[in-house]
Amino acid sequence: MVAVAVAQFAPGTDKQANLARAAELVRAAAGRGARVVVLPEYAMFTAPVTDRRFVESAEPLDGRYVSGLRELAREAGVYVVAGVNEALDEPERFSNTTVAVGPDAELAACYRKLHLYDAFGFTESAVVRPGEVTDPPVFSVDGLVFGLQTCYDLRFPEVTRRLADAGAQVVAVGAEWVPGPLKEEHWRLLVRARAVENTLYVAAAGQSAPMGSGNSMVVDPMGVVVTSLGEQEGVAVAEADPARVAQVRKVNPALALRRFTTVPRYPA
Repeated sequence: MVAVAVAQFAPGTDKQANLARAAELVRAAAGRGARVVVLPEYAMFTAPVTDRRFVESAEPLDGRYVSGLRELAREAGVYVVAGVNEALDEPERFSNTTVAVGPDAELAACYRKLHLYDAFGFTESAVVRPGEVTDPPVFSVDGLVFGLQTCYDLRFPEVTRRLADAGAQVVAVGAEWVPGPLKEEHWRLLVRARAVENTLYVAAAGQSAPMGSGNSMVVDPMGVVVTSLGEQEGVAVAEADPARVAQVRKVNPALALRRFTTVPRYPA
């Protein structure tokens, strides 16, 4: 079994303060036995509107913020998953990127958000470049396979299905799930649905207020919420058990019984 933590907080526009708060939460989770700690989307920098400030905040993956995550993972002896604003070779956009950093301080996996939040009155694509369709981003921790996806991707079941096809037994999701009518209900529904239909764990870490809806949780392959947080900042820890995945997939072999595959609609 692998102990997985979801860490919930409210990042702001001070990148070093965000890193310091992330470090507090990661250390707290490690102190409770976590081997993997999932932080929210935009853990590096968040403002009320996704605008030019996000572009200006962006750094390369060898920049100060990710280097801080590397050192934090090494120091705490855990895998850290976090959303960062990655600088690109174009001046007007950045990449909404999720990194997984191992206790060896190396990148274990990297995912650039495919589905941008051009919905509910928001236009993330104004300053964010969508990621290219690549092999599903997965990495292993103590024999358990983890996959990465980000926030709005939850509304596209193919993303999680591709991770399941790549062997994922746990999907780590970082989110800034913007509050609004029925949004918390959608979040809880979609996190559980992705777990049930793919018979795997989902560890979903969201931002807390004011920019996020909170409700971070770990859900098991039968859709059971194993642990969760409400609106407050903090960490919640649960065990992800490969035997549970195997048992559920024996009882409900939906992945084996399906008659359709998932292929990209377009390459990028």
